Amino acid sequence: MAHGSTTIYTADRIRNITLVGHGGCGKTTLSESLLFVSGAVNRHGRVEEGNTVSDYHPDEIERKISINASLLHCSWKDTKVNILDTPGYSDFTGDVISSLRVSDTAVVLLKAVEGVEVGSEIVWNSVAGMKSSAILLINKLDNENADFEHAVSTARERFGHDVAVVQFPVNEGLGFDSVIDVLQMKMIQFSKDGTAAAVADIHGEWKDRAEQLHEELIEKIAETDEALMNKFFDDGTLGGKELEKGLRTALAERKIFPVLCSSGSTGAGTSTLLDFVTAYCPSPLDRPPVPGTNVQAKAEVTVAPDVNGPPSLFVFRTVSEEHVGELSYFRVYSGFVVPGLDLMNESNAKVERLGQIFVMNGRDRKETSRLNAGDLGAVVKLKDTHTNNTLSAKVFPIVYPPIVFPDPVIRMAINSKAKGDEDRMATGLHALHEEDPTFVISVDGQLNQTVIAGQGELHLLIVTKRLKQKYGVEVELTEPKIPYKETIRGAVMDAEYKHKKQTGGRGQFGHVHLKVEPLPRGGGFEFVDAVVGGVVPGRFIPAVEKGVIDSMHRGVLAGYEVVDVRVTLFDGSYHSVDSDEHSFRMAGTMAFKKGFLEARPVLLEPIHVITVTVPDEYMGDVMGDISGRRGKILGMEADGHFQVIKAQVPLAEIHKYSTILRSMTQGRGVYRTTFSHYEEMPREQADKIIVLHDKTKVEGE
Repeated sequence: MAHGSTTIYTADRIRNITLVGHGGCGKTTLSESLLFVSGAVNRHGRVEEGNTVSDYHPDEIERKISINASLLHCSWKDTKVNILDTPGYSDFTGDVISSLRVSDTAVVLLKAVEGVEVGSEIVWNSVAGMKSSAILLINKLDNENADFEHAVSTARERFGHDVAVVQFPVNEGLGFDSVIDVLQMKMIQFSKDGTAAAVADIHGEWKDRAEQLHEELIEKIAETDEALMNKFFDDGTLGGKELEKGLRTALAERKIFPVLCSSGSTGAGTSTLLDFVTAYCPSPLDRPPVPGTNVQAKAEVTVAPDVNGPPSLFVFRTVSEEHVGELSYFRVYSGFVVPGLDLMNESNAKVERLGQIFVMNGRDRKETSRLNAGDLGAVVKLKDTHTNNTLSAKVFPIVYPPIVFPDPVIRMAINSKAKGDEDRMATGLHALHEEDPTFVISVDGQLNQTVIAGQGELHLLIVTKRLKQKYGVEVELTEPKIPYKETIRGAVMDAEYKHKKQTGGRGQFGHVHLKVEPLPRGGGFEFVDAVVGGVVPGRFIPAVEKGVIDSMHRGVLAGYEVVDVRVTLFDGSYHSVDSDEHSFRMAGTMAFKKGFLEARPVLLEPIHVITVTVPDEYMGDVMGDISGRRGKILGMEADGHFQVIKAQVPLAEIHKYSTILRSMTQGRGVYRTTFSHYEEMPREQADKIIVLHDKTKVEGE
């Protein structure tokens, strides 16, 4: 739904925040509360009821989790707050990374009961990688077993001593409705729906604790700046204005991580979060200029959010919406953009005209006449522009660096159920990749299958569901074939084959002697012509090589590609009439097969390095499981309450590992995998594959 025009904000009056955290920490409920308390919406939706602004997709309503990042905005104290509500489930990490890329501050939510969890760790590392400012928000303080102190101590332990308490709860637990702000030294009580806040002086039992935390905060802020430190030593404290300015600068420079309190479901702490964001979080003007490349000058440049500069924007997300078409979400990095503006996509040299420009609240679109540098918005129906593309004025040919998405952790082979749907499937898969770059497609000609890869089983399930809904293609997912290779351990000095056929008229004749020997792993293929005295005429030698290559491509042992061999053609004979290229190609094929089978052939399997991060208590189980998967543990290192285990595991043994790890660690373990090398397969496993191949071959015949 598109509605009328909106207020235009300048960069100093814009705050871009991303809500991040472990799954279930309350990001969507908090975003709902932010919209409600600020008056952007007139009712507080609930995830359980499927009526929140940001989780509007049918998949999200059905599963009651965020699957896509949502762009929201509200106005607070004459400041526009752009909010990106991101998924917590690791299958949808791509949206977290792309949202962090275009925001200035990350609000990291921690549950008041559990504190720091694996998902909190992962997003924290992403936040650090993007050099974003960060606020820690202890949420769900209205839960029965809420423990603010525990949550803060896990944060200090994991994120360092720059974690600074700015608020603490007065009555955590079921009745939570009040906090003490140690910056202003006031007690704040929230109304039942969170919309109103009564401010009072701190009294009685809370006064000592508030004063102690106030002193700690002043010291922490003083430590971040030399001038403030000197002032603090001279005067023993810092004045209100110095404190505010010091906090603002320290937060922008990642020298301090303030801790605030909230309950997204009751709204307590929401208005004070908005107060803090507008007063202390960096505006786009407070962030360092953004790096980019001037394509014409082939030079690195930095771009400041100057509204008077030439316009440039970066597309961080592409979504295909029913009845709307493709929506491109972007951040304006310089100048300003208006509908009808022509901009250049430097990555493909295409000109794009901006149509209607919108500010978003979930699926609700409001048309706007202009967006200034530092602002976020969306535009429909760009023809040739996708996620990671830059659009800029012709006079300013800039490209901003692309978002780097994580490698996939799960692979599945995909087939269309109905014959003839292959083209539609390919089109749909390509479009879904454009929307979600963490979803990757590859076509393996060698194994004759299309493989899709993503961040987890649920990720691929959602993708295939969308393939059916949007493109009408039903598919089935199967375990992908493993790209084994074949090679030899020994050498055969003379593999001879004579190809001879006589059928009325001209016959066929080709005769070769080959030497077949192994090359070091990764050595590829070498063909050596060592023929002396023209026993095989020069014109037939390329045909012998082709015959050998044919045989290598088709595989000899189990139908997999042969690698790491040297083949030397050193002798043979020919017939002046019956010899031709075909005959020598056949002779090359058969002689190689014969030699290969005599040269102690083996199967090679792909080995991956997996890095598994798990809480201490699951380390033994996970290591035992890795060993059971023929894995070799390379090492371990402690990382706070977590253990990072590195191991080499055969690819064949890690199918659906993300799901297995989740169930083994109650959802608290995560892993990444990268290809490492090929290694000889144990005889027992190899024999099973060879037998299966022979059986399939016989059935096929």
